[in-house]
Amino acid sequence: MEPGPRVDLRFTWALVPLRGLEDAKTRLGAELDPEERLALVVEMATRTLAAARDARGLAGTVLVTADPAAAELAARFGARTIVQRLPGLNAALREARALAVANGATAILVLPVDLPSIDADTVTQVLAAAERTAEAGHDGLVLAVPDRHGTGTNALLVSPPATIDPAFGEGSFARHRAAAILAGATFVEHGGALTFDVDTGADLVAAEEAGRA
Repeated sequence: MEPGPRVDLRFTWALVPLRGLEDAKTRLGAELDPEERLALVVEMATRTLAAARDARGLAGTVLVTADPAAAELAARFGARTIVQRLPGLNAALREARALAVANGATAILVLPVDLPSIDADTVTQVLAAAERTAEAGHDGLVLAVPDRHGTGTNALLVSPPATIDPAFGEGSFARHRAAAILAGATFVEHGGALTFDVDTGADLVAAEEAGRA
């Protein structure tokens, strides 16, 4: 059997999903009032877009959203924006992936906006970990950063971009690993600071205690 397309990280694009600024992170409603929640989401989105812009090794960024205000925010950081047409996070990411591939992406890196420790260095470290594996000449690469519970996925790098489809949601880390194995790709688990996310009140408290929020 002929080998599939080889891993190529020369043109890695970040995909940043954001449903909307005001309706994001509603699960924090018990801890934060609407104004506080909006401020937190704007801060996290700004941090993520800045990290993607400044990280070494990223060729571009696509923000996928249904919120015009989020699109305006993305433009400040040089990111392209695609208006989400289909419902659901994974469908939105497939739309963003298609735009990135149309612009020459050879790999994609999904970066949710709820990672309090994200900066250019942590993103660059993910890309460097992928590069170390890519040098082995594997036919496909899936690198995933688990959440602090080991069940969710806090970042996902895939090369070639369509090696697997995004499968975010409860238990996504195991689904991404299984999909990579089924596709014959190399699967890499990458830890570090990005294992912290802010999805629930408990996450917010943990991030604050660790000095990450």
